[in-house]
Amino acid sequence: MGPVTTLPRGREFTRADLDAMPDDGHRYELIDGILVVTPAPSLRHQAIVVNLVVALKEACPDDLRVLIAPFDVALAVDTVVQPDLLVARQADLTEKDLPAAPVLAIEVLSPSTRRVDLTLKRSRYESAGCPSYWVVDPDGPSITTWELRDNEYVESGHALGEETLEVTTPYSLTFSPARLLD
Repeated sequence: MGPVTTLPRGREFTRADLDAMPDDGHRYELIDGILVVTPAPSLRHQAIVVNLVVALKEACPDDLRVLIAPFDVALAVDTVVQPDLLVARQADLTEKDLPAAPVLAIEVLSPSTRRVDLTLKRSRYESAGCPSYWVVDPDGPSITTWELRDNEYVESGHALGEETLEVTTPYSLTFSPARLLD
């Protein structure tokens, strides 16, 4: 039997509590002191992630790095998230985590994460100063992109199915949501 993990009582979760969670195959995140646990992603979800990684990596400048979950992004002592994909400045990364906002955070929606990705996570990336946030919906398939302007996210692009989306932030890339499912 492995070590027993106890949950904090009468207080919010912190990064230290998150670090003590078991390595049991679940994805543990912390948003404003609230523990969020999600199951393993679906095949469609993973296909989208793989295709986005390939596209992002091919175009990625040398001073940036593309990473996939699970990798901690520590936005605050009470907020540690794991975006499905992220692009970060090489200089900001540590071996353990990204202790700053990424330049791009991407979430692929699933039934268990849809509300968190579209509300809580989006809000936390915005307040942390993440310049770009993308959400991919496999059901469309569609992708919506937001850019930070005057400390608020403004929708900068949307594509559905075979439509082509061209983005310039954090660097130039062109793709269609339907091709992400290939």
